[in-house]
Amino acid sequence: MKPVKVGILGLGTVGSSVFNLLNDNAVEIARRVGRTIEVAHIGARRDNPACDLSSVTVSRDLMDVLDDESIDIVVELIGGTTLALELVLKAIAQGKHVVTANKALIAEHGNEIFAAAQKKGVTVAFEAAVAGGIPIIKSIREGLSANHIEWVAGIINGTGNFILTEMRDKGRDFADVLAEAQALGYAEADPTFDVEGIDAAHKLAILGSIAFGVPLQFSKVYTEGISEITPQDVQYAADFGYQIKHLGIARKVEAGVEMRVHPTLIPSSRIIANVDGVMNAVLVKSDKTGATLYYGPGAGGNPTASAIVADVVDAARVLTADPTNRVPHLAFQPDALADTPILSMDEVETSYYLRLAAQDKSGVLADVTRILSDKGISIQAVMQQEPEPDQEAVSVVILTHTVMEKEMNAALAEIEALSAISEKVVRIRMEQLDD
Repeated sequence: MKPVKVGILGLGTVGSSVFNLLNDNAVEIARRVGRTIEVAHIGARRDNPACDLSSVTVSRDLMDVLDDESIDIVVELIGGTTLALELVLKAIAQGKHVVTANKALIAEHGNEIFAAAQKKGVTVAFEAAVAGGIPIIKSIREGLSANHIEWVAGIINGTGNFILTEMRDKGRDFADVLAEAQALGYAEADPTFDVEGIDAAHKLAILGSIAFGVPLQFSKVYTEGISEITPQDVQYAADFGYQIKHLGIARKVEAGVEMRVHPTLIPSSRIIANVDGVMNAVLVKSDKTGATLYYGPGAGGNPTASAIVADVVDAARVLTADPTNRVPHLAFQPDALADTPILSMDEVETSYYLRLAAQDKSGVLADVTRILSDKGISIQAVMQQEPEPDQEAVSVVILTHTVMEKEMNAALAEIEALSAISEKVVRIRMEQLDD
């Protein structure tokens, strides 16, 4: 049987890792596929010294790879959403299967891409777009296909997790740890995508879509970063038996689907609360299996290459299969995707950690608890710090029971209007993530 020919677009860290993996493990891969897989054409602006390209056609014009009629599968690794979209759509139009690690491309343009692929009878695989080397997409889309998924909660950005781990373990400030993360290469020079939750929101849009069978809707994912988290909040959370993690949460409720990325207090006893450093983890709750946890490296050349090559293997196995019998891109058949609404954050129910800077005088806490009570918000626990000498305000920390976000917003507006409250109230959502 003739070899499967692969074209790679981009030869950076991940591209070179994919090239070397396909060559280093060629025999093992061929045993799994039943035929050899060869990298035949690479499109890259410059060569990578980590790769021996002596037997491969290399083009500086990426379009040359797509125009190569011998190529069966195109691996897109250039990133971005402009040129990458053009390249992917052209590859599809020419009848080539596509593998990509581009979460922004899939989250923002996946609906268009999958429609084009469906029409042309090719597949677009994107396992590496979420959580690096963790096979979370295959696990939800295929391994749990007999289940109703109830919710998905994940640490899906290693940079943010590294920062929060350092803040917890060493009491360091956010800005200090961010600078170290940049020096170590965990964060970009412009860290906005990581620390403000945009990267995680791209990934959550994908996870939510395959979990609940809804079209990709990145623009409706509520997104909040970790740049306002302080060592003080991390310590108070620990005092109550919680850890602060930057979570992506997708949950199916009666009114629709929640999709939200934000700092979250979770009980320290949960396994996912103890996932530290740059590692990723995704917890999935389904009706028949219960809670299952998927843990591993969320980035890096080799882990990401592992997921990409697994997709290449899948694509090679189905080259001659009837397109209607392939695994659907978003887990559910295209004509069975639901129009379930994505809820606004105002409609989400959760519990809260609140930290107030209050003047140290009688009656302040009574005013706060009255306002919460008037909004139907019950209190789970309260902690008030002893005032420091010459300190005008003291910290009061309140944990609440579950309430609709819009009710909490109204309560906080009234609390912040009190003359005895000197700063904006710090609000961090809480999740129990019960099994």
